[in-house]
Amino acid sequence: MSKRERAPLPRAADPRTWSLPDAAGMLWRPVRSLLTVVGGDEPPLELQLVGRVVLHAIVVGLTVGAAGCLLLSALDMLESLIMGKAALYPALHAAGEHHTPHHAGSPRWWLIAIAPALGALVSGLIGRWAPEVNGGGGDAMIEAFHHPDRRLRRRVVLAKPLASLATLGTGGAGGREGPTMQLGAALATWVSSVLRISERERRVLMVAGVAAGISAVFRTPLGAALLAIEILYRDDFESEALIPAVLASVVAYALSASLISTVPMFGLLPAFPFHWEHLPLYLIEALVVAFAAAVFVAALRGVQRAAARLPGPAWARPAFGGLALGCLALATMELVPGWLDVPASFVGLLGGGYGNAQLAITGDAGLGLGLTAAGILLVTATLRILATAFTVGTGGSAGDFAPSMAIGALFGGAFGHAAVAWLGMNDLAVGAFALVGMATFYGGIAKVPLAATVMVCEMAGSYQLLVPLMLAQGVAFVALRRVALYPAQLTTQRESPAHAAVWARQAIAQQPASSVTGALRTIVTLGPGDSADHVLRTMADSPDQPVFPVVDGAGILRGLVTGPGTREIAADDDPRWAVAADLMVPPIAVRTTTPLAEVAKALVAHDLRAIPIVDDGARVIGLLDEHDLSRAYLREPGAGD
Repeated sequence: MSKRERAPLPRAADPRTWSLPDAAGMLWRPVRSLLTVVGGDEPPLELQLVGRVVLHAIVVGLTVGAAGCLLLSALDMLESLIMGKAALYPALHAAGEHHTPHHAGSPRWWLIAIAPALGALVSGLIGRWAPEVNGGGGDAMIEAFHHPDRRLRRRVVLAKPLASLATLGTGGAGGREGPTMQLGAALATWVSSVLRISERERRVLMVAGVAAGISAVFRTPLGAALLAIEILYRDDFESEALIPAVLASVVAYALSASLISTVPMFGLLPAFPFHWEHLPLYLIEALVVAFAAAVFVAALRGVQRAAARLPGPAWARPAFGGLALGCLALATMELVPGWLDVPASFVGLLGGGYGNAQLAITGDAGLGLGLTAAGILLVTATLRILATAFTVGTGGSAGDFAPSMAIGALFGGAFGHAAVAWLGMNDLAVGAFALVGMATFYGGIAKVPLAATVMVCEMAGSYQLLVPLMLAQGVAFVALRRVALYPAQLTTQRESPAHAAVWARQAIAQQPASSVTGALRTIVTLGPGDSADHVLRTMADSPDQPVFPVVDGAGILRGLVTGPGTREIAADDDPRWAVAADLMVPPIAVRTTTPLAEVAKALVAHDLRAIPIVDDGARVIGLLDEHDLSRAYLREPGAGD
């Protein structure tokens, strides 16, 4: 019977304190025993663990989904009040966003100029209480996952929404997904502390919280789940969190759809049929968008370095970025529409930018076609890079997800319009190039090519763009290899301190038997013809050796004398007739190159406390026991976690 099966039922003495997972465990144990008998060595399904994870993921999905909906509603109200009614700012919205009615009257220039600075100042003051809420939130979430000592504190649950409302509600050029990403992780961490689960389960629920937060706001449930497990690494996935992330994402999406809207972010888009002859254009587009993405990250890092050198306290830095944003937005509204002959809303810089992305995807009569439209979108994309850098780079609590998607759509749309003008290919769907640019831009710098591809397919309502998306993501992944939006990302799980214990166990499992200190020590052996009395005396004189190899004159292993053989001798009234050959079991041994994982399997499979080590000629050269394995394991860094 395994250790798990010998453990007492949890809280069995007081049925009034049973939880649902406990009851499920009680009902499952008899069935598990039967499956173990029928299935042989195959481990049974841990339904108690699965049930617990499912329930916890649902709780996280409901909690984070409700918080995301509340944040979204509060942000819409605040934007409507400040930017709509007070500033009379001509905002451009995506089809799936809350549409603030435009109030008649001339924009209040002074308020447009200072509102982002005032909101960023409030965000900076909140950041004094919880510094981890500064910036987009993605890096802080990733660091909290990889480093248990940097766990997101409970105050983030309150501080991040307030700081984000202050920044985004006053026109900050950032998105809502980044804050909800960090908020979801913080809420999942809080739920984990309430449920008192293990560190490993806490990390899984943290990823589920990230998926739920993005799903509730962006309304792409599968893409959100993939993003949550992909964003933690540059070349890896947090695969064990996939199912909880999917469950939490679905629950949060269902809650958001029932309370807010089921309309996709960019509405119901037209079909974009696949044309293989357009693939070279998508390849060139990927290179152009990758270059733009590298410029975006460089601008963001440049503003971060410049902000760090600003005089005054750190909490005031977001206000400088907000003031720069307000002045840039004001200059854009005053100069660019007259220069480009388009409404001011077409090149508006305040907010996340999904309205600009909608313009790039679906077009507009005022935008026109060809090089004129390409120029408008290109100018808007360039200005929005600066606007986002001013907001996020100075520490404003705004996400970089929405700006990245919007800027990518603008560059992709500009490329599509230019291709129509230069090549005369009127059958090109500019919206398809905008969507591919959107996924390529964010997927390349955030290292989430799969998630970005699925998100765009969900937004488009079909997978007709799958092949161009795959091609563009592959090109961008190579081109942007040294460019990363999130510096906290690690390359693979092997580098993550959160998985140190797992990799330590795997490392020792691959070490050869000869690497264990003491395994090749001198041991006591027996001969096949040794009498039973001699066997008993030898075993009594060597109490620390649990297994005694039986070797012939050439030192070749012929069998083993173990504890059961000793008990047989002791139970016999007249054991004088017996010799070692009668008491031994068939020879079981490993070589010096055998991995320790195989050694452990052999010990368990044959119910041995030690196993001989033999050379290529089957001669015994050492003995490896269970204590040697334990000592080797405890030497590994992180093995005791």
